[in-house]
Amino acid sequence: MAADRDILDTSDDAILGGRLTLRQPLEGHRFGHDAILLAAATAGRAGELAVDLGAGVGAAGLALASRVSGLRLVLVEIDPVLSRLAADNAKRNKLDDRVRAITCDVEDRNTLAAAGLHGGSADRVLMNPPFHDARRHNVSPDARRRLAHASEPGLLARWLASAAWLLKPGGSLTLIWRADETDEVLAALKSGFGAITVLRVMPREDAAAIRVLVHAVNGEGGAATQRPPLVLNDVSGRPTAVAEAVLRGGQRLTLVED
Repeated sequence: MAADRDILDTSDDAILGGRLTLRQPLEGHRFGHDAILLAAATAGRAGELAVDLGAGVGAAGLALASRVSGLRLVLVEIDPVLSRLAADNAKRNKLDDRVRAITCDVEDRNTLAAAGLHGGSADRVLMNPPFHDARRHNVSPDARRRLAHASEPGLLARWLASAAWLLKPGGSLTLIWRADETDEVLAALKSGFGAITVLRVMPREDAAAIRVLVHAVNGEGGAATQRPPLVLNDVSGRPTAVAEAVLRGGQRLTLVED
């Protein structure tokens, strides 16, 4: 990892109340609540294979693996430096016996297959795709932050197609997205996914939702259902008990019973 230190400066940061310590760049994209919420909303069982698409330094996937003993996990990240950091983070948290990181474009099925991720091989896929439309939002001048945050037309549909290809029939997808574009997510999921469950994430009860967590099943049908929203802070600005249990306590955020 010495070569990486010559490329960018990093910090060691604890998450989940100190259960995990992850190394990440000081500048550019840094993980936050989105990764922890995504992990909390993703179910899993021992012996299953989960794939984290666009994993960055591995925050979401490693949080999931630390919660679900025996779950096998592949972290897929296009940035080679972040991918190496993800592999190092798996090792430093003693999860590398069942977690590995690969450097790959989410949309490159040939490289995914060459790395052992064949079509129909995964039980779970989780993802936090770039969701800021570069045509409508200011994008960061930092290349890594821009890659992690800024999307282009059709990106979500292409990532969903990769997820559907990776998943077994009946396998589950969990993703996090901008709440103000929930309709776009639901429309994109109509091609290949069903049994959709939606949970809105609100900063306070009196504020508009900022994120939406979505669970969907590969190859299923049926209308979308709404779960009661997750409220992060009370009226005084203090974290709610549920938010604390999820973000610091590592508790699962149940979208569906499975």
